[in-house]
Amino acid sequence: MAEERVSWEMYFMNIAKEVGTRSTCSRKHIGAVIVRGKTILATGYNGSIRGLAHCDEAGHEMDNTHCVRTIHAEANAIVQSARHGVRIEDSEIYITASPCYDCFKMIANVGIRKIYFGEFYRDERIMEHAKELDIELIDLSK
Repeated sequence: MAEERVSWEMYFMNIAKEVGTRSTCSRKHIGAVIVRGKTILATGYNGSIRGLAHCDEAGHEMDNTHCVRTIHAEANAIVQSARHGVRIEDSEIYITASPCYDCFKMIANVGIRKIYFGEFYRDERIMEHAKELDIELIDLSK
């Protein structure tokens, strides 16, 4: 009896989880994968500014219980696509946790139309604005 194949959504979310294992901030390991047409365009994980010591080496830079030394996974995936000249408009993003408000704004402005996430992380404002912008938010934790 053949095993059932994993869905495309779970396939890309599983890759996002693996990407998150590269995270250099021990407070939270987040991974992101940007996809269009079932093709991976870019990946990112949360880590320090390129060339600076990572949280796990230099310590956390805390601002109200948040480590701000890291660049979020979604932002790093968007930056990676820009560095390599990869167009990500009309794509979708898979993130192991829902985006913070700042990352949501960045995702919306680059033209990503679907956000898949693995757990809800903090900010309810993204729900309202996603509806206003016709961006699909898909919770894969359910």
